[in-house]
Amino acid sequence: MFIGQYNNKMDSKGRVSMPVKFRDELGNKFIITRGLDSCLFGYSLQEWQKIESKIKSLPITKKNARAFQRFFFSGATEVEIDKQGRINIPKSLIEHAKLDKECVVNGVSNRIEIWDKEIWEVQLSESELAFEEIAEDLEDFDF
Repeated sequence: MFIGQYNNKMDSKGRVSMPVKFRDELGNKFIITRGLDSCLFGYSLQEWQKIESKIKSLPITKKNARAFQRFFFSGATEVEIDKQGRINIPKSLIEHAKLDKECVVNGVSNRIEIWDKEIWEVQLSESELAFEEIAEDLEDFDF
């Protein structure tokens, strides 16, 4: 399980360090893809197989299902953690997440998320302001 928030920097070649606490669970190679809310999602290869199975089972007769499959899978790429603990993020994914030098890598249960620091701070502020309302909408989950 991935938890926690880690601030990192992206170098001029698009490399970002992965938190040490995430490396074992991610493995040497893992998948990153376009995420929601202008971030990137990262999955271990094992978790990716589960996600892939669920998404490819969406009905291709539904326009929104096809659009989501295209968005999610066309952005996916396998990355490898180098000896310094970094991954190289492709330019198309850097553009999608609007990544600049300052990045945030978050653990979110079964995945990691990579955010531009400024975008993350706005997202976090908005979520904090609405947290009680959001929790109320999720009351049926009984946590």
